[in-house]
Amino acid sequence: MSERLQPGDEAPAFTLPDADGNEVSLADHKGRKVIVYFYPAALTPGCTKQACDFTDNLELLAGAGYDVIGISPDKPEKLAKFREKESLKVTLLADPDKQALDAYGAFGEKKNYGKTYVGVIRSTIVVDEQGKVEHAFYNVRATGHVAKIIKDLGI
Repeated sequence: MSERLQPGDEAPAFTLPDADGNEVSLADHKGRKVIVYFYPAALTPGCTKQACDFTDNLELLAGAGYDVIGISPDKPEKLAKFREKESLKVTLLADPDKQALDAYGAFGEKKNYGKTYVGVIRSTIVVDEQGKVEHAFYNVRATGHVAKIIKDLGI
């Protein structure tokens, strides 16, 4: 289990396949701010709500200079189904080996209904134009989170 990122930290580099199997790197977004959000599983109710919220606010976020990338341990094929079924516009990346999840502190021990287990910690990291962490939000809720980010970023 890796350490959680803090504002000012260098955002860990990643190159992962998108829903179509194309490689996408954090470096591709250099010079733009990037909201990288980590979610447990495509096609589940909470993750669908969160992805739809990001899609609904994509124009607003893009207008303020932010790109949005969602990362889960799902395979590209499942992400493609998720994108089609929900008409998602955000970039979805597959991290089945959990390398980016781990590097960003978004995979580890969590509690649910009194049970402790290891899994994806719903997290959102805002990376600035230079590749540094601007904000790091961990254990976020799927519902209402996008509105909170927009408020916190002053958009």
